This record gives sequence, structure tokens and C-alpha cells, in this order.
Amino acid sequence: MALGKRKTEQQRELFVPADQLPRSPGHVFYRKLNELLAEAGFDVWLEDQCLPYYADGAGREGIPPGTYFRMLLVGYFEGIGSQRGIAWRCSDSLSIRDFLAVPAGKQSPDHSSLSKIRDRLPLQLHLDVFTRILQLAAEKKLLKGKNVAVDSTTLEADAAMKSIVRRDNGEDWKQYVTRLMQQEGVVAQGEQPTDEEIRRYDKNRKNKKVSNDEWVSPTDPDSRIARMKDGTTHLAYKAEHVVDLDANLILAAEVYHADQSDQQTLEDSLNQAQINQEAAGSESQIKSVAADKGYHSAETLATLDQHTPYRTYIPEPTRQGNRRWTDKTPEQRSAVYANRRRMKGDREAPATPTQRVCRTHFRARVRDRRSETHLAAWDREGSQTLSDRSCRA
Repeated sequence: MALGKRKTEQQRELFVPADQLPRSPGHVFYRKLNELLAEAGFDVWLEDQCLPYYADGAGREGIPPGTYFRMLLVGYFEGIGSQRGIAWRCSDSLSIRDFLAVPAGKQSPDHSSLSKIRDRLPLQLHLDVFTRILQLAAEKKLLKGKNVAVDSTTLEADAAMKSIVRRDNGEDWKQYVTRLMQQEGVVAQGEQPTDEEIRRYDKNRKNKKVSNDEWVSPTDPDSRIARMKDGTTHLAYKAEHVVDLDANLILAAEVYHADQSDQQTLEDSLNQAQINQEAAGSESQIKSVAADKGYHSAETLATLDQHTPYRTYIPEPTRQGNRRWTDKTPEQRSAVYANRRRMKGDREAPATPTQRVCRTHFRARVRDRRSETHLAAWDREGSQTLSDRSCRA
């Protein structure tokens, strides 16, 4: 056999027979998933749900809704954080093209098509699809729904910090700093300093922290100023998800204002997860809740202990010295002690299966907890659209 040499410049063939087009054996996971969706009649159900949002027989046929939602699933399964990345991945892989049912002679949908379809279909339809998937999992006996884990992350909003204005008078940052310079006598009243003078003054002045009570983005009023995971400050949202620890299924993916703490949103996310389970036809009741120490609060633990059926498994933050209970009620102290006993367990009695599952969550589950958050917002552009419609006050 002679050595084949790669040619950098090749004459492309004008016509290629269909039987000579490259084919892929497919990916086992995507093939099995397509079989499961076909068995449940997912595409037919989805097209009936999307029918009111398209013209009745007018114009050319658009991208099938099943292809659109499968592309979102590809972005979630493969951890792709942008619609451009999803579109490139789908066009580059023959197995994914087979998963999307894109014919060999056609291009896969690009990122602009994803944006147009997302704007066309309302948020409620996305939630209905989410509930339908949970229903399919419940029918296959995959949905357990008793032991869950909760975690959150911040998502950068599609708005710049330099565009924020004051809530009281509508001043932007440049006008605000100019007014401070005039009040301190750095420049005369009515005189307009240069951009270099404004930057130099703003760099050296103290108390430069901005507050969400005083500043707002005119282009994205629902976003909030927040500290991101990498230490930078941006306008952002908070996405929080609830995951079934036994089946690794997402039960809820909620979007909140970024200035809401984890303790404030924990109960709302758990209640929404229970509502989603009931809407999917499951009779399971959430009993055990595992979360990291950022969710630990005496007030939150007492509320969950007294008014909900949820048992918490939340580690306590490290404290210096003994804790004083002068500012806590007896109910809050009892709830903290009960959570501590569940976490540490009785030294003489072995840990229960639920305790083992919830404790193991912090060693294994937390390592990839960010992956589930992509379902709440699969990219920056999609996160803003969903947040504008569904962000809880």
C-alpha cells in the first residue's frame, strides 16, 4: 500500500452521491434517548403544544420544535455555555446531527435561529416541556423524589456595570462622580472635568461601594449587583436548582434576584420542586434536604422544622469558640441542634441510609453541582430572557 499524502488545497467535488455521504454509527446515549422520546410520542405532543405560536399553513416550514429542544439538551449534556457553541457542536458532529434528525444535505440550525425560536415560544411552554420530561421519568420508575440536594450559582446578566444609574435622580456614574467633585471643591460649580480627571478622582476616593438600593440598570432592571464566584462584581442573577439524589434528576431550576441569600430562597425552591413532582404525577414527598453550609441559618432551619416536612442535612459554618444563643429563640436553637445531630449522627448507632446519601452528597455531588445550573439558563443570552420573565421578586 502506498503512502497517502494530505493535500492542503483540494478540488471540491460539485456533486456527491447520497450513498457516499459520510455516516456516523451514532452515539449510544443519544440513540437511546431518541428511542425513549419516540416511544413516549414526545415530538407529536410537542408540536401540538407549539402549534398556537406558528402561522397556520402560511409561509415556509420552520425548524421543528423537537430539534430546538434537543439542541438545548445537547448544550446541557455537554456543558456548552453559549448558543453559538451549541450551534457549532451540532453542525460539527455527525452523531448529534443524527440525534437532531437533520438530513445530510441540510445545515443544522444556527445560533440566530435558536434565539428567534426562544423568543417565539413562551416561558410557560418551556416549563411544560420540563414537566413532561419529569412525567416520563416517573412513568419509567426513575423519579424517586425523597432525598434532594439544593445548590445555587450566580449568572452574569447581559448588562454592563458602567450603564447603571441612580434610582433617585437617574444620574449615571460619570454625572454622579462629577457632582461629588463639585461638592468637594475639586472642580468649580458648572465646570465639566475631563474623563481623565474623573477617573483619577474616582480611583483615589473612599467608600466606592455601590448598593442595589441606590443603583439600577436601565436596560435590565431585574438584575442585581453581585459578587461573582471569581471575585469580580457584575450585574447578575442567582440560579438555584433542586436535584433528586437517588436518580440525579433535576426537580426544579429557579432564577432569583442575585441579592437574595441562599437562606431566603431555600424553602421556595423546595416547594417548587414538590409542585413539579406532583404535576408530573409522582406521589413522592421530599423528606431529606442536603445543602452546603451557605444555606445554614437558625431562622431557616426553624422555619423548615416547624412548617414543612423537610429534614435538613446542612453543615454548620466554622465558628470561633462556643456559640451564644442570646439572640435566638428556643425553637431556632432546637432546630440547629436537630440538624447537627442528623449531620453527625449518634456515635453508638450506625448512620441511616438517608444520612449516608446526604453526607455523600458533599463529597461527590458538589464537585459537579454547576452542571445542573445550565438547565436554568443554558447561556448568558438565554439566562436574561428567562430571568426577565420568571425572576421571583
